[in-house]
Amino acid sequence: MDKMGKMKIIPVFVPHVGCPNDCVFCNQKRITGKGTVSANAEYVVNIVDECIKTINKDTFTELAFFGGSFTAIDLRVQEELLKIGKHYKDMGVVHRMRCSTRPDAINEDILELQKKYGMDVIELGIQSLDDDVLRRSNRGHTPTDSKNASRLIKEHGFILGHQIMPGLPGSTTKTDMKTCDVSISMEPDMVRIYPTLIIKDTDLEQMYYEGSYTPLTLNEAVDISAYMYSNYSINNINVIRMGLQGTDTINERGDVIAGPFHPAFRQLVEEKLYLSSVLMTLKGFDLKGKDIYICADKKLISSIAGQRRSNINNLKAILSIRNIFFRESTSAEEGLITIYNEQNKLGSFERKEIFNNYLRQQGEKCI
Repeated sequence: MDKMGKMKIIPVFVPHVGCPNDCVFCNQKRITGKGTVSANAEYVVNIVDECIKTINKDTFTELAFFGGSFTAIDLRVQEELLKIGKHYKDMGVVHRMRCSTRPDAINEDILELQKKYGMDVIELGIQSLDDDVLRRSNRGHTPTDSKNASRLIKEHGFILGHQIMPGLPGSTTKTDMKTCDVSISMEPDMVRIYPTLIIKDTDLEQMYYEGSYTPLTLNEAVDISAYMYSNYSINNINVIRMGLQGTDTINERGDVIAGPFHPAFRQLVEEKLYLSSVLMTLKGFDLKGKDIYICADKKLISSIAGQRRSNINNLKAILSIRNIFFRESTSAEEGLITIYNEQNKLGSFERKEIFNNYLRQQGEKCI
């Protein structure tokens, strides 16, 4: 669809509206940057009317209800908000509608209501598919709820999204990997990966200060996210976001107390994957004191090099390479990364291979 080339999300934040309990990690008012709001028709109209002033006519627009458990809202309020969304869809101002919700707030009647008013995408806050992790996080639902909700959403023809949170209390690399694997079996159309952060004024903050919870390091979060990203990608599931989006308050000097926050978290994960593929390509070559040349599409070079030349420095240290130089590939080679030394081609890999390469390398480490 050509319009999807230019897309604009119109965000409607409804912090904690519909949520039956407070998860240990959650303070939606801080995460969304919004205080207490009145979820009503006027609120939505004001947001949409303000947003469309800056949107070109050829832009694909999506009205997204974020921040709460939309399908757990009082049905009368839900219908009031949905009617406004449908009104803008019928006008052609909005092309798609999305909401996020809890797995235990999905049933046949709820889905019929969403269908009636033109909802398109339903994202489930799966978070984990481990019973103990969900209990410790005070989620209030079970893995079975997530599986049943996912099945119903797909059966009713909606686009299904999953939101996953590695690093929750009680989780391990093994449980987080299993969550990813089980999520894949439910066949979501898209996924968001949010490594757990400690936000101000949450139970998790208290657990952190008491010493009963230790967050993932940034490197650990990148590693598990690289695994998940790779696994979802080879199963043709689109990972649409990694890492919580930075805002005026969600940053290391604001409401993030601790945890693997980085303003360019996705890029760190991409860099990890490219480093893995380059290392695999160069495996077995004696490159001590030699120069290598990496030929790649201009858009990929920064990820291959790494932020602050991190991948370059790692390659030099691991393989004792003297210098690494980059060359832009021709349009005919777009997506292909080729590596040379002074005389010969050493090997190449395609962009789409970085996922399999990473998983293969992780498998070799476990042998």
